Amino acid sequence: MRMKGVFALSELGQVYHWNIDKRQFEWRATTSSSITANAAANPSIIIVGAGIGGLTLALTLHQIGVSCVVLEQAPALGPLGVGINIQPNAVRELYDLGIDEAALADIGIPCREWALLGRNGREIYAEPRGLDAGYRWPQFSVHRGRLQMLLLQQVIDRLGPDAVKTGHQVLDYDQHGQGVTVSVLTDGHTKTLEADALIGADGIRSRLRQRMNPSEGDVHWGGAIMWRGVTRAKPIRTGASFVGIGSLNQRFVCYPISQPDPATGLVELNWIAEITVANKDEWSKADWNRSVDAEVVLAHFKDWQYTWLNVPSLIREAPSIFEYPMIDRDPIDTWVDGRVALMGDAAHAMYPTGSNGASQAIVDARMLGAMLLKHGDYEAAFSAFDAALCEPISALVLRNRGAGPFALLGLVDDRCDGEFEDISQVIPKAEMDELMGDYKRAAGYAKESLNQAESLITNSVHSL
Repeated sequence: MRMKGVFALSELGQVYHWNIDKRQFEWRATTSSSITANAAANPSIIIVGAGIGGLTLALTLHQIGVSCVVLEQAPALGPLGVGINIQPNAVRELYDLGIDEAALADIGIPCREWALLGRNGREIYAEPRGLDAGYRWPQFSVHRGRLQMLLLQQVIDRLGPDAVKTGHQVLDYDQHGQGVTVSVLTDGHTKTLEADALIGADGIRSRLRQRMNPSEGDVHWGGAIMWRGVTRAKPIRTGASFVGIGSLNQRFVCYPISQPDPATGLVELNWIAEITVANKDEWSKADWNRSVDAEVVLAHFKDWQYTWLNVPSLIREAPSIFEYPMIDRDPIDTWVDGRVALMGDAAHAMYPTGSNGASQAIVDARMLGAMLLKHGDYEAAFSAFDAALCEPISALVLRNRGAGPFALLGLVDDRCDGEFEDISQVIPKAEMDELMGDYKRAAGYAKESLNQAESLITNSVHSL
């Protein structure tokens, strides 16, 4: 029996399709051409991981005429996860792939404002976002799983149902001559696949990264714990605002990830409640990514009530709440080993403080495609990709570890212990503008430079 809400790609001849009218995913019939079937059987590039980065890369390679197949170790894919933000630099890349504003608006909402408030509810900083800020492209707040399914549908529609293979765990690789031999575990048996190149988009616990860096330690955790949920609620401020409240070590973030319901006016409000614990040894790694009761979170946020936002009610009314560590990895010197490259969280897992992890994975995919077009050689292209992004994005990882744009809350903590009437008497607006502008430059979405930049990829088709 097929599980509701799960994309079992082994069921060939059908794909999971987003029904715009019903706002849900449904199965529909499709056909696979011999061209796409042959491309999947004899790919130029094997992509490991069918997350947002890996699927964007598959669409990019198809756009430039490079055959590929995506191997995903999960037995099935479904619309899992909670809210994320896609910054204008990544939205631009999705548009260039033919995934337009209408498609994104159906799975999320354009973000209009980014705002920080103190624990006292008074505003620290607010600025417009996306089109309201003068960008040529919006910033979108979306449900991560719905974006993944949208990309997956596009991959199946364009490359065929054989382009993504679930239940395939990549174990190892060996480079030789002009190619890569990849060892894969599937259906309880190990087999080998051949390709010209291999790209790891397999997440923060990437097996390919471990293979490239066998002495690397475990993930880094600085003591921050996040509880995440989605609650149907009235929109706040602009109706499409990203709002952070509190201090550096205890804060609540919320933003809508859906259009308002025409009947009720309610939105799906994604929220994150976060604390930092002093004694990290009290928290067992075995307990991470678990479902928790609302009372666990309310113990820290029970009195966070404002005239415009009732935090305890949001927590109580969430259908489910999950606990996550805020983790990343220490940067590494290179993301490339000959004809093997890393991208997304496999290359640069970062704290979500800048709301740009998924965005950078999308940009990674597009930069890889651009370098393949430019150089026409795998090793040269991967080396150029590494030279362009590894150092600056590694610096961004460390910047996010230092709280990213939420560092403003740290300044407020240091200068007035969170107590203020007029924030301009604590931090001049020019100082806050400079901090925010510096972060946007580091993250690749400074407005002026992005608006003026040429596209990474046109619709040219290239053969390697």
